[in-house]
Amino acid sequence: MDLLQQFQDNRLVKAIASGGATTLLAVSGGVDSMVMAELFRRSGLPVAVAHCNFQLRGGEADKDEQLVRAWAERHGVAFHHTRFATKERMEEWKKGVQETARILRYEWLDALVSGHSYGRLATAHHANDNVETLLMNLFKGTGISGMHGVPEQNGYIVRPLLFARKEELYAYAHAHDIAYREDASNATDAYTRNAIRNSILPAIEQSFPNVVQHISDSIGRFAQAEQLYHKAVARELKGLKEQRGADIYVPVRKLLLRQPLETLCYELFHPYGFTPAQLPHILSLLGSGSGHFISSASHRIIRDREFLIITAQKQSDTDIISIEGVPCTVDTGSRKLHFSLQAVPGSLPADASTACIDAKNITFPLLLRKWRQGDYFYPLGMGMKKKKVARFLIDHKVPLHEKEQVWVLECDRRIVWVCGMRLDERFKTRPATEKVLLVHLSR
Repeated sequence: MDLLQQFQDNRLVKAIASGGATTLLAVSGGVDSMVMAELFRRSGLPVAVAHCNFQLRGGEADKDEQLVRAWAERHGVAFHHTRFATKERMEEWKKGVQETARILRYEWLDALVSGHSYGRLATAHHANDNVETLLMNLFKGTGISGMHGVPEQNGYIVRPLLFARKEELYAYAHAHDIAYREDASNATDAYTRNAIRNSILPAIEQSFPNVVQHISDSIGRFAQAEQLYHKAVARELKGLKEQRGADIYVPVRKLLLRQPLETLCYELFHPYGFTPAQLPHILSLLGSGSGHFISSASHRIIRDREFLIITAQKQSDTDIISIEGVPCTVDTGSRKLHFSLQAVPGSLPADASTACIDAKNITFPLLLRKWRQGDYFYPLGMGMKKKKVARFLIDHKVPLHEKEQVWVLECDRRIVWVCGMRLDERFKTRPATEKVLLVHLSR
């Protein structure tokens, strides 16, 4: 069947045609995007064209821009173009050329779509791109989600050429005299995708002719199987996650009863940045004692008694804050403390988040800091019995990730208050107390 007819018969293209809104085409000047532009034009679909010049290939990149501009002007199509200082952004963001270019490109295209009220953005990904993506995911290690390739539609982005192989696009361009330009960098194996495109796939095709079409057909089946897979996983994971504030608690005993355990653990934890390579370490937490943990870039999984706790990595600007006088408010990053000097209240606050301190025992500056191993105090109500803060936190079953966020208020190297938990006996109010330092902690 002629490529134009296949394009017009495509379910996605039929939906685009029925919508009537203008489609923004991302056109580089290569054969893929130039053929896509012609297919849209010959189908009578309203379009605008967008072209990015990354200024990485000197005069060659300028010729790409000239080709796309000339096509748009010849056919009376709105033409958007921009030039990026890609090398400068690479240095600023500390990212590789491909990732930098992708971020720049899609930020600009997204702004065009919203700013001009275009109905959608079309990119010229084709069947070979899809197969290359699948192979890259398999080689790196992937769950089933990595096997569906590039989706035909993702929000406002559509990819109407996924049915077509690269050789078909070349054939159509030659048959209809469609001008295009070749990017010389595509012929090198400097990038992983190029190596798959230029070396690995051709080698496979020697033993398995038409492999691109066969894998492309399989991708469609994988995508349908993935829908069933996620429904089954959701059923198995239901009731396993308990939200407690910002943290998620997973009961170990319940999790151990679910099968297949490895697959369910992967699906349970990978949304929090954990990789397939970390799966054995996650499984080892199921048999470990309290305090063991494993980290991703954004989260930690902590074994705490009968639970695995998923908690976000927390950063604090400082671990020590000097308080020179009151009233004042101190922000530690995860909580705020409000300090004020007041008359003795009629009744002492029962809430552990408020400390009522005998002001005559206080000298400034006070220190507010994270607790440390070796810290000790005399917990209120224990009759001047000394206790290490570490032991106090264990007795109160404070999970590891919450221990790291415990602050103490210190005066003359003596702990006044384990903030939000217990006052020191030496600083409590007495019948002779005239003024109190009132400290209230809020998260």
